[in-house]
Amino acid sequence: MGKAEEQVCTAAEAEVQPMDWGHLEWMVSGERGNSATMTVGRCHILPGRENPRHYHPNCDEVLHVLSGVIEHSLGDEVITMTAGDTISIPTGTMHNARNAGDSEAVFVIAFSSAYREVVGE
Repeated sequence: MGKAEEQVCTAAEAEVQPMDWGHLEWMVSGERGNSATMTVGRCHILPGRENPRHYHPNCDEVLHVLSGVIEHSLGDEVITMTAGDTISIPTGTMHNARNAGDSEAVFVIAFSSAYREVVGE
């Protein structure tokens, strides 16, 4: 297998992390061995559910909605987001996402560190 092939994570190879509100899928990270600088995943939130408020002390996050409707809290603000919307979350900012729709919400999450830290989750 060549170096480029080792960097590819197929859909079947994503690491699935079940949560009571949905699940996370991890494709790129230091732990997975395919990046020294970033973490990339997909978040799935069930209708009416939300992930806990939390922050990342060591990295920025970019969240891009693929499907569904979420209400995303960012500090003291709440922003309604739909497919195609993207938000940049600075290091240390409290945030979370609540599925405000009637179908599963799916969004891509990317972090500016290969070893994403979470406080409050």
